[in-house]
Amino acid sequence: MCEDPRVNDLHARLATEDDLSTLVRLRDDAARWMLTRGITGQWQPGELDEDHFRRVMTRGEVWLAEADGHIAGAWELWWEDEAAWGPQPPVAGYVHRLMVDRNTAPPGTGRLLLEAAEHRVSAAGRTRVRLDCLAGNTQLTAYYQDAGYRVVGHKEGKPQPGGAPKSFTLLEKELERAA
Repeated sequence: MCEDPRVNDLHARLATEDDLSTLVRLRDDAARWMLTRGITGQWQPGELDEDHFRRVMTRGEVWLAEADGHIAGAWELWWEDEAAWGPQPPVAGYVHRLMVDRNTAPPGTGRLLLEAAEHRVSAAGRTRVRLDCLAGNTQLTAYYQDAGYRVVGHKEGKPQPGGAPKSFTLLEKELERAA
């Protein structure tokens, strides 16, 4: 459960085996939403299955968030991402597959999910949050920049689960140190 008062309307918890079908639905719904908005090339419905999320749970964290009694979204949190960032000292958490349930989540939920992920990374003693988005996805890059992330590089040919390698923009946010 996320105890950060800035995200008190959002209740985040680690996902379990019982949540696997919900995670797949969220991912597929998010992919369809992107496609209806003209965002192609990033995600496709049906790319990831329950086994994908099960594997992530064994080496990282998968979080599920609820608001007002409904699933609001989810995200993956990794503690390393050599495929995109190369070998790195353990100073960051890596957010992947930030997904918002557009049917039930109130506006601003994506930002709350990011804040919950940032809080978790900080609680783990790390000082940065890193993420990536498809190179050329100017809408998503701008969204992350508005949330305080800065572009720090590009990764050509990053391997993709269930698909061909793609090129990504790398973004990073330095976290404020807790007093």
